[in-house]
Amino acid sequence: MASDTLEHVFGALRRRPDVEAANLQAWDATDRLLLETAAGVVRSGSTVAVVGDRYGALTLGTLATLSPGAVRVHQDLITGERALQLNAAALRQAAVLPGTTAGTAGRGTGVEPGFTQLPFGPDLLAGAQTVLLQLPKTLAELDEIAAAVARHAASDVKLLAGGRVKHMSLGMNAVLERHFGSVQPQLARQKSRVILASEPQGDSRPERYPVMEHIAELDLNVAAHGAVFAGTRLDIGTRFLLTFLPEMKEARHAVDLGCGTGILAAMYARRHPASAVTATDQSAAAVASAQATARANGLEEQITVLQDDALGTMADGSVDLVLLNPPFHVGAGVHAGAGLKLIEAAGRVLVPHGELWTVFNRHLPYLPALERQVGPTSVKGRNPKFTVTLSTRRSPR
Repeated sequence: MASDTLEHVFGALRRRPDVEAANLQAWDATDRLLLETAAGVVRSGSTVAVVGDRYGALTLGTLATLSPGAVRVHQDLITGERALQLNAAALRQAAVLPGTTAGTAGRGTGVEPGFTQLPFGPDLLAGAQTVLLQLPKTLAELDEIAAAVARHAASDVKLLAGGRVKHMSLGMNAVLERHFGSVQPQLARQKSRVILASEPQGDSRPERYPVMEHIAELDLNVAAHGAVFAGTRLDIGTRFLLTFLPEMKEARHAVDLGCGTGILAAMYARRHPASAVTATDQSAAAVASAQATARANGLEEQITVLQDDALGTMADGSVDLVLLNPPFHVGAGVHAGAGLKLIEAAGRVLVPHGELWTVFNRHLPYLPALERQVGPTSVKGRNPKFTVTLSTRRSPR
C-alpha cells in the first residue's frame, strides 16, 4: 500500500548534513498531506516539479507513491540538496524507491536517483503538470514562486501549496490569486492545510525579481530575491555590526559568512578596495542576491560569491577576516546549532591572528563557543538586542 511505502520513506529520512537534534525532524505533517492530496491530482507518467522540499520527503515520497514520469526539484539550501541525495541513496539501498532510468542524475552525484535537481527557473518548471510546494516563510518568496509557475509550467498545471496552519495567512491566498484564476483552500488536517491553485494567468511583463532598492543611510543598492532574509531592508543586527566597520582591519581575504543580500560584503569591500572578499551562503537565493548587489554597486570584480555549507569548500587557514551575523532559527524552531556550526567553520578557515567579527542576539550562548572554536574574544559593543564580539584566532600549539 502507498501509505505503508510512505511510512518507510519518512522513517528513513535524516537531516544531515544539516543540524540534527532530538527536537528536529526531517519531515512534517504538511509533507504527508501534500503527498496524499497529490495522489488524486498527479497523473501516471506526468511531470512533477517540487519546490521547497527540505530534506527529500516530497521528492522521494513522490517517486515512491505517485508513479510520475519525471520529477524535478529545487531546494534553496545546499544542505537540503545534499540531504536529498543522501536520503535517496539510503532508500535505494533499502529497495524502497522504484527502479530509475539513466539521465536523471541528481546534481553532481553521478548516480541515477530518479529526480533532477535544478536551479529555480524555466528549466525546473517547463511543462510541469503538477507543482508541489512547501509554503515559504514570506509573501515575497511565494510571489516569486507563483509568478514563475504561472509563467513557465504547463497551461493545465495544478499547484499544491501546503503549510502549517499557524504559519499560513489570508495574504498567501491573495498572492496566489494574482497569478492563478482558481485558488481553493482545502480542509485542514493535523494542523496543516493545502491550497490548490490552477488556471495560471501568464504575465507578459518582465520578471520582477530580484527587486532592487537604494539604502540611503549606506548609499548602497541592494538586490533581493523573495527567499532572502530581510529582503532589501537593512536588518538591525547588520546595522549594529556595521557601526564597527572603521575598527576592522584591512584583510588580504575577507569572508561575509551567511551573506544574505551581501550588504556586509559590499560595505567592507567598498571601505577596503585592496581586499578580496568572498560572500557565501547556503541559500541559492541569497547567493544570487549578493551577486546582484555586488554588480549593482560596481563591486563584482572584488567580491566572489559562493554557495557553500559552512565554508566546506574553503581551505583551513586561508582567510584573514570573517564577518558573521548567524541565524538563530533552524526551520521554524529556535536553535543555536546553525550559528555554532558557522562559528566552528570560521575558526577553521582563519589564519593565526585572523579576526572574526560576530553580531548575535544577546540571549544566545555564543561566547563560550567563540572562545573555544576561535580564540580570545572581547565584547566590542552591546545594545538592548544584540552583542558584537571580536575573536582572534589563536596560534596553533
